Amino acid sequence: MNSYTVGTNFETVDQGSSRQDDVINPKKFLKIDMHTLVISTVPVMFSYSAKPQHTLDLARYLNDHIAQVCAEDPKRFIGLGTLPMQSPELAVQELKRCINELGLVGIQIGSHINEWNLDSPELDPIWEACDELKVPVFIHPWDMENKGRMEKYWFPWLVGMPCETTIAICSMIFGGILERYPNLKVAFAHGGGSFPATIGRIVHGFNVRPDLCAIKIKKSPLEYINRIYVDSLVHDEDTLQFLIKKMGIDKIMLGSDYPFPLGEHHPGKLIEGCDWLSDEDKEKLLSGNLLKFFGIEHKFNKEMYLKICK
Repeated sequence: MNSYTVGTNFETVDQGSSRQDDVINPKKFLKIDMHTLVISTVPVMFSYSAKPQHTLDLARYLNDHIAQVCAEDPKRFIGLGTLPMQSPELAVQELKRCINELGLVGIQIGSHINEWNLDSPELDPIWEACDELKVPVFIHPWDMENKGRMEKYWFPWLVGMPCETTIAICSMIFGGILERYPNLKVAFAHGGGSFPATIGRIVHGFNVRPDLCAIKIKKSPLEYINRIYVDSLVHDEDTLQFLIKKMGIDKIMLGSDYPFPLGEHHPGKLIEGCDWLSDEDKEKLLSGNLLKFFGIEHKFNKEMYLKICK
């Protein structure tokens, strides 16, 4: 089983291997008896570079399948939709179908849309619709630079992805997206990428070069931190502690990155192993914050762990 991106083999799973079984059978892979999964399409299927109608057709197929999986086992699966973001008109159309007809709880989009950063004015109709319908948006890095200096050592995934996420967050802050759309709820993968570790530099830059940074907003970037959720996928206890300090215990939710190699192969193990976290804080990180982000606290009890899976 192979998946490809721009003519390059993205991942190979040998026929009959345990890895293929992991992809097909998440319960075996996760090694957890009780869990609920938030499922979404893999980012390589965003297809933003294709013809808009073709991407819409693919998005409808993927969203219908995710909705079917969720409907067959609603206590086990919660779904996010994908949109043809390169055509805002079609994207809004599919967004409304995902929420109003399919019963999905939010959408997943990429960190940029071809040449558009997330503050591009072309995307305003999508943000307006998400704000009006109060649709949570999960943002995942994708389409990283992979040529020249980035070709070796898996740099697109190790270095490019954190950078992509930081650009996405800064675009939404500096571009005034979070300012203009007060009901918009956004979450970013992989602990927010490099953003938490560069907040100080970003704020300093805003203060010393307002002519370049304070074009669309007047408040400090720090004023928008409480609008941003991130997942917990940082692979390191010290980094998790730093992430909590910078982003807040109420803004971090468990991420797995299943079924990819950079995922946490026992989702939640890092959090569960942190003796310095109280039981209450562990519950927030493992399930509570995610329930609040998606507005589905009423559907699940506090004992159910939820995982973000891509």
